[in-house]
Amino acid sequence: MTSALQSIRQQFPILHQEVNGKPLIYFDNAATTQKPKQVIDALQHYYSLDNANIHRAAHTLAARSTQYFEETRKSIQQFIHAKEDAECIFTKGVTESINLVAQTWGRNNLKPGDEVLISAMEHHSNIVPWQMICAATGAALKVIPINDAGELLMDEFEKLLNHNTKMVACVWVSNALGTINPVKEIIQKAHAVGAKVLLDGAQACSHLEVDVQDLDCDFLTISSHKLYGPTGVGVLYGKREILEAMPPYQGGGEMIEEVTFEKTTYNQIPFKFEAGTPNIGDVIAFNEAIKFVNVMGKANMAAHEEQLLKHFISGLTAIDGVKLVGTAQHKISVQSFVLQQIHHFDVGMLLDANGIAVRTGHHCTQPLMKRLGLDGTVRASFAVYNTIDEIDVLLEALQKLSR
Repeated sequence: MTSALQSIRQQFPILHQEVNGKPLIYFDNAATTQKPKQVIDALQHYYSLDNANIHRAAHTLAARSTQYFEETRKSIQQFIHAKEDAECIFTKGVTESINLVAQTWGRNNLKPGDEVLISAMEHHSNIVPWQMICAATGAALKVIPINDAGELLMDEFEKLLNHNTKMVACVWVSNALGTINPVKEIIQKAHAVGAKVLLDGAQACSHLEVDVQDLDCDFLTISSHKLYGPTGVGVLYGKREILEAMPPYQGGGEMIEEVTFEKTTYNQIPFKFEAGTPNIGDVIAFNEAIKFVNVMGKANMAAHEEQLLKHFISGLTAIDGVKLVGTAQHKISVQSFVLQQIHHFDVGMLLDANGIAVRTGHHCTQPLMKRLGLDGTVRASFAVYNTIDEIDVLLEALQKLSR
């Protein structure tokens, strides 16, 4: 292990423990990444020194909290290259962000005869909200198929596109397979028929460079806890003109301009979509996660993770009885697999006994698993603090299981 990697690992307190008598090896980063000490310290600092409600009071604590909260919004704007910070709305996660779009934009714009396109590799969070709004509006939900490697069939996508297509809601990077989808091409083709595009960026934003203006996406969703930040925080990016035309998602404090018993007028974006007291401390701590990623550098992180993935795949293919699931040409550091004769849940439990944390099951992608003829997989997913030595321990454990 290089000194640079040792230095990175020292920033993550949770990694320095034993699980079941073995050093913890954490390979469940696609579910949630661990948090560097600066994120943990920021959360503790907020509750120790700054705790107050934001935007609404004149006292010093409220002013400080408001300042730090809005600094995070500005950091997100810069992180994704949005035109303005008002286009970045805080939610509790990607799931809420997608539901917000479905229940506001969808309810205002979809009608019988309209179509919403999603892909066969979507997380349930980008399936169920669209099913719900299509059922409510009479629109139809269509699915872009994939090949056996876990790649979108773009020819079939083009066949599905027509002037009835109003929304294409697509995952940028598959959480189950690691596939990186050609989202810029998807956006261009969808816009050509007048459709809007929502990108589920839950997995992409911690691995890939993000420029929403270059992509020209209409919506992008971001998850803090998959980006080295706290849980309970997400972001919805949307183009200003689209957000301004959408009705509020929830009613209450903050999202109002003036309330009378006869009529309420709504606040400007982003506040129109941020009803009630937000998750202030975690939003403030999220800024430290963004700073961490910026200091590390996305290119440096991607290079390290690519090295880990190649090493893991090379070792996996040498083990008898292992089948790789998700072999797309372009992918991030996520690899699913199955071990013949051993149920994926049992593999996970046996690895956990050796201190190795992986994910097992359908990964909230049941339709994808059905398409692949599986009931679940074992998934290993890597982050900036993982090492080749850790992967070798996993490979050795899998080799023993295969025997």
